[in-house]
Amino acid sequence: MEKAKILFLLKRREDYNVETHTKAGLVTGLYNSASFMNNMLVESGLDSNLGVVIDNNDIDREVTKYRPTHVIIEALWVVPSKFSVLCKLHPNVKWIIRLHSEIPFLANEGMAMDWLGDYVEFPNLYIGANAPRALKEVRFYASHKMGWDKETTEKRIIYFPNFYPQDYTRKDFDKEKEYIDISCFGAIRPLKNHVLQALAAIKFADIIGKKLKFHVNSGRVEMNGSPVLHNLKGLFEQLQEKGHELINHEWTDREGFLELCSKMDIGMQSSITETFNIVGADHISVGVPLVGSKEIPWAVEYFCGNPVESDEICTALLRTYKLPKINVCANQHYLKKYTDKTRKIWVEYFTNYI
Repeated sequence: MEKAKILFLLKRREDYNVETHTKAGLVTGLYNSASFMNNMLVESGLDSNLGVVIDNNDIDREVTKYRPTHVIIEALWVVPSKFSVLCKLHPNVKWIIRLHSEIPFLANEGMAMDWLGDYVEFPNLYIGANAPRALKEVRFYASHKMGWDKETTEKRIIYFPNFYPQDYTRKDFDKEKEYIDISCFGAIRPLKNHVLQALAAIKFADIIGKKLKFHVNSGRVEMNGSPVLHNLKGLFEQLQEKGHELINHEWTDREGFLELCSKMDIGMQSSITETFNIVGADHISVGVPLVGSKEIPWAVEYFCGNPVESDEICTALLRTYKLPKINVCANQHYLKKYTDKTRKIWVEYFTNYI
């Protein structure tokens, strides 16, 4: 049997500037996600590479260069009609479009359902989903459109969860400061829930008698996220006499971001919808406790809040403040358990592929 040879392909960010963006900064979180996966496969003995292209027209060159058996397109950026050409040029390649969102979030991409419906008409094109619910919904949609049986559906729509490197540290929690640093990092988008989390953090800071420094990334506002950022700024401007502060950080490379995370007291990622949440994993990996939501598949429920109830998020913050070491240890344990399972799923698929 021919051994699998995998190529991950990503699209270069639209605002790319050769003077300011390193390779690792081309596509930020998506690049990190793909590189984690690629490195894991290589470490597991599989032949895997990662490439970044400008647009659809560069795909043929990269595939010709690497001669893969499988090309994994990370996220939705290849127009379906392009596969009419690519499948003829590379008839033995299996193409996998890998989704990184649940359906409620994917619905913000106006072409998503249309493109997915077109993709499944190509025999050598497969859909990968990184979350069980998205997998279920896409399998229903594809099989309903194509009339596939269960076996064909499961073969064409595949579960490919996220991997995260298992390099964890610990840090002490400083309760003596007069203020508390709470982060809500990541691109500002709808459903990431920044404003309600900010309100919960303000409630929490008032209860423990500290001033809040609420840290966000303002450098990436996506998918009509501008109103969210304006509301965040308005919230803290209106409450400035209370001493709470909004702090904006520009996007940085992974090493710089991990260093920034390590300076936080608590990380917040109580999103309304999630499939994995790399930002939360980044906090946990550097020993910073996390308040997430049940949407994060590896997050410890005791330290999660209902993302539509600020009082519940505040309660999760209070629990975390009381038990920061337990928060970190438990989340690191379940993150490791999740990624161990991920490794097994990917390695088995590409070791035994047909």
